[in-house]
Amino acid sequence: MAVSQKNDGVFWTHNDSGDENKIYAFNQDGQHLGEYYLENCSARDWEDMAVGPGPENGENYLYIGEIGDNSAQYDLKYVYRVKEPALNNNQSPENEILENVDIIAFQYEDGNRDAETLMIDSITNDIFIVSKRESFVQVYRLPYPQSTESINQAELVGSLDIYPNENQEGNDFGFVVAGDISSDGTEILLKTYAHIFHFSWDSDGGIMSALSNEPFQVEYQLEPQGEAVAWHPDGFGYFTLSEELFSIPTHLYFYPRIVGCMNSESDNYNPYALEDDGTCADSTLLGDVNADGVINVLDVVMLIDFILNSEYIVLGDLNGDGNMDILDVVLLVNIILGE
Repeated sequence: MAVSQKNDGVFWTHNDSGDENKIYAFNQDGQHLGEYYLENCSARDWEDMAVGPGPENGENYLYIGEIGDNSAQYDLKYVYRVKEPALNNNQSPENEILENVDIIAFQYEDGNRDAETLMIDSITNDIFIVSKRESFVQVYRLPYPQSTESINQAELVGSLDIYPNENQEGNDFGFVVAGDISSDGTEILLKTYAHIFHFSWDSDGGIMSALSNEPFQVEYQLEPQGEAVAWHPDGFGYFTLSEELFSIPTHLYFYPRIVGCMNSESDNYNPYALEDDGTCADSTLLGDVNADGVINVLDVVMLIDFILNSEYIVLGDLNGDGNMDILDVVLLVNIILGE
């Protein structure tokens, strides 16, 4: 599953092995919006998809991974990349052929693997694939620009012990079956059948830097066969979706991020937040500490109060050094005085 970054309220999904070379669009109410065929592509065992940037600046692309290989018998795997079409989240179902699909053929550098996790780094345009079945799952990278003319080699860039304190030998619930990188490239979700793990980092160390940090489990409602997870386009939470199993109806679940900016006038306003975390920011209102839309002496009083109580908010850090102190008070006074 992938959540559109181009079409508001649109989701993409696909079937497992046995279907045709097509993806499906639907909205948050589960309304079917259309079937989109990928021209000149096979569909042996599609296992994951993602959205992200690609060769043309400013365009959003869909990535579909033909990466399933239960018996590790196929030498070649494929990632299909195509520009995301424009559609409406309440349209009548359409049938469309997506042309000019980039076919990225690849091999793993250390032998065949079964995988169900495909992720796109929006910062580098690199493709990341995580293997499914090992106790230490393998992380592979297809660095950008990926060739569409020759076979790419997926570089082994690391391994992960998702359950370091548990023996997962023979435990299918520990298989890694989905993942996604946030649109700003700073957060990663990896999903097993039983849990979802969140990885993040504060520096610019990249994807492997994040995956080397200790993850923590986030909320997850166990599904019949949950093999999909995707970030909200603005990072306000994440979605999951199950395959249909034993005719049990599937549901789209959303897990909102309930701590965030609650000021609806701020650039980073989170409409799902129930608790404000002090990160509200608007470059035009830097110094508006009380977020009333006006910079005046009341903001000076509140800034001093924050400093005395060792609290921090972005709007009070006028010099952007990560701290609030007397220097910020001086800058704020100068703004009020017009200096």
